[in-house]
Amino acid sequence: MKYTEEHEWLREEDGLIVVGITEHASEQLGDVVFVELPEEGTEVTKDEDICVIESVKAASDILAPLDGEIVEVNEGIVDEPGKVNDDPMGDAWFFKMKPSDLSPMDDYMDEAAYKAFIG
Repeated sequence: MKYTEEHEWLREEDGLIVVGITEHASEQLGDVVFVELPEEGTEVTKDEDICVIESVKAASDILAPLDGEIVEVNEGIVDEPGKVNDDPMGDAWFFKMKPSDLSPMDDYMDEAAYKAFIG
């Protein structure tokens, strides 16, 4: 897994990148009450706002970690946004994307670097 400074996690799975938010981010947000996901088939550009998460404390955007196409979204977290608090690193992934280039993955933090970052 790789991690962004915006507290997203990225996991490579069968040539796709699965994206979610970290446990740290879900704790900081508090109870998640709303999630808006991009449409499948949407072409995205790295650092573009593509998702919205609203909690009882704040609203946050999820940024596209790479250039590519959104190929699947997790409708389960739209129907039950609280899943983001229950299992942010597992079942509460946000979307899967087909990246146009995987090399920017090398620029993201590994788990040890992310733990030091949130330290």
